[in-house]
Amino acid sequence: MARIKLDLPEYFPFRTEISVGIGLINYGGHLGNDSALTLVHEARLRFLQSLGLTELNIGGLGMILTDAALVFKAEVFWGETLVVEVASTEFNKYGCDLFYRFRKQADNRDALHAKTGILFFDFTTHKPAKVPVEFLSALGMQETPI
Repeated sequence: MARIKLDLPEYFPFRTEISVGIGLINYGGHLGNDSALTLVHEARLRFLQSLGLTELNIGGLGMILTDAALVFKAEVFWGETLVVEVASTEFNKYGCDLFYRFRKQADNRDALHAKTGILFFDFTTHKPAKVPVEFLSALGMQETPI
């Protein structure tokens, strides 16, 4: 069976720590795949907050996911702390990809790699919108690198 392979960026400008609560653990006793997406969402919100932004207001636009990929590298258990890094790459006219690397704090082993496709969206017109200059400015960019 072919596996998904994510080529992570070399540089991750954002870093945070997340504790794994019991609600994220499945019947197998480890982090469930649905809970892994919950952790990705938490990391994305923290990343945006660090930029002074929210998913629902980035220059008047919102942000929606177009796709998501998860690659598990190690089991994650209740009570562990994960160090999470986030980077934005692969820009296009209407969005970009966000990459996430989750490492176990205890031994620095990779636990999870993830990618989410981001589309900027105007919720008043219900149409995609160009990458807002506010997002680019918060990232220290002048224009979309496409």
